[in-house]
Parts: sequence; C-alpha cells; structure tokens
Amino acid sequence: MARAKGGADILVLHGPNLNLLGRREPATYGTASLDEINAELKTLAEKEGFGLRVFQSNHEGELVDLIQTHGPQVAGTVINAAAFTHTSIALRDAFLGVGTPVVEVHISNIHRREEFRRHSYLADIAVGQVTGFGAASYRLGLAGLVDHLRHRGA
Repeated sequence: MARAKGGADILVLHGPNLNLLGRREPATYGTASLDEINAELKTLAEKEGFGLRVFQSNHEGELVDLIQTHGPQVAGTVINAAAFTHTSIALRDAFLGVGTPVVEVHISNIHRREEFRRHSYLADIAVGQVTGFGAASYRLGLAGLVDHLRHRGA
C-alpha cells in the first residue's frame, strides 16, 4: 500500500516511567515492554502506509520540545502522557500550538483508578481517547488516528 498523505509519519510519544513497561507493576501495566509495543506499532503503521517516529521521555519539557519539533511535520500523534496527563497544561498547549490531531492512550483504565488520575488535560483537545485495554490501547489508538486521518474532511 502506498504511504498515506504523501508518505506521512505519525508521532508516538511515551511519557514518564513508560520505559519501565514489562517490569513495572505488571498487574496494572502488563508484561509487554516498550520495545515490543513500539515494534508492533511500527509494523501496523507501515501496513497502513505511514512511517512512525517514536520517542519516550521522563521529562515534560523534552516532550513539549518533541511536540513542537515533530508535530508540524507529522500527520498526527498518539500519546501516552502517563502522569503528565493529569498535570501538564504545557503538553496541552504544545498540541494546540501545532494543530495536528492527537489521540490519547492509556494502558490502564484511568477512570477506574484514583480520583486524581481521572482528569486529563488532553482529553478535550484529542480526537479520541483509548484507555484500559493494556498494550492494545496503543494499537487501537493508532488505528483510530489512521481512520481519522483518512476520513477527516471526507
């Protein structure tokens, strides 16, 4: 299949502590490593005709820089902002600044966890949110973003 949008890429951002996936609280976050998730996402994106740019950072400012640098160059973003979901107006403002579609994903169901995890600073600016399906949340989020990119304005 030809790459969509003239060979467009999709940005995938992983927030703090997601580098520990596979060994961090496996009852909550599963046993898939970040490398395994990224490899699967790359395969799925390529099948749909998209390239993938993938980054993980434990630092809010670095994620803001990545959004500002790559956001204008990509078709859209899938982000698991992790704890920054609940605290970062800066990430929200960065996405609003670049104006490309974003899909928010979470491995655990943030709406069934502690009260402080139930608020997302990204949810109302995202085209969608996938939460609670383990590592599959990433696949579902990517599929949703690809569908959105193919059908928006249609």
